Amino acid sequence: MTIEKEFDPYLRIDDAAVDRSDVEMLRAIDDCGSLSGAADALGRSYPHLQQRVVALEEAIGPLVERTRGGADGGGSSLTETARELLARFDRLVAAYEGVARVDETVLSGPVVDRDGELATVETPVGDVLAVVPTDAASAAVTIRSDAVSLHTPSDVPRAEGTSVRNRFSGAVAWLDTGDAVARVGIDLEAEHDSSGDGDEPPELVALVTRQSVETLGLEPGRSIVASVKATAARGIERDDRYGESQP
Repeated sequence: MTIEKEFDPYLRIDDAAVDRSDVEMLRAIDDCGSLSGAADALGRSYPHLQQRVVALEEAIGPLVERTRGGADGGGSSLTETARELLARFDRLVAAYEGVARVDETVLSGPVVDRDGELATVETPVGDVLAVVPTDAASAAVTIRSDAVSLHTPSDVPRAEGTSVRNRFSGAVAWLDTGDAVARVGIDLEAEHDSSGDGDEPPELVALVTRQSVETLGLEPGRSIVASVKATAARGIERDDRYGESQP
């Protein structure tokens, strides 16, 4: 099982944090031409919207230019400062989409050995050394994509004497490449029978740099070895009677 996590980006400017809600507000003001119109469009109260604009302007500077009266009854428009703020936020979102998406792979099985806080968990893709609660007889071990290192089969570092104790062999299934980093999906080789239920071994996702993609020659079908530090693999107790992890 692979879990994807999404992050909510924000800009920190002095004491103000500009998030998606603020960006939606500014864009609604721009589209509607007034704070009251933006409040109606967003389903927010006008006083709350106005207070938020004032709070942001105190930290950043003028964001909304207001006009009163006239033939059109007045209205509001964004300043150049506001438009630059929106552009900066868009650039931040683009960067987040490339680097901040974190996947988690979950490997489950019984605890077959233990050394203090570290336990050996027998999973379909081999034994995994992870930090597991001391009273757990079975565990679901989570591995984050940013904790996975990739190596060619001929260049795997020695595990002895280091915390990089987990090794998984497999083949590249897919690549999702951004400007600076890439997500790599790896089909892992099965080592243990998965309880005879016919399930395929789980897919492991790694987050690597574009340089690593080129250096390792990563492409679909490429044989690869993934390594994970024992301390970066975290397990929670799993109740095998129900196939569920316990809080």
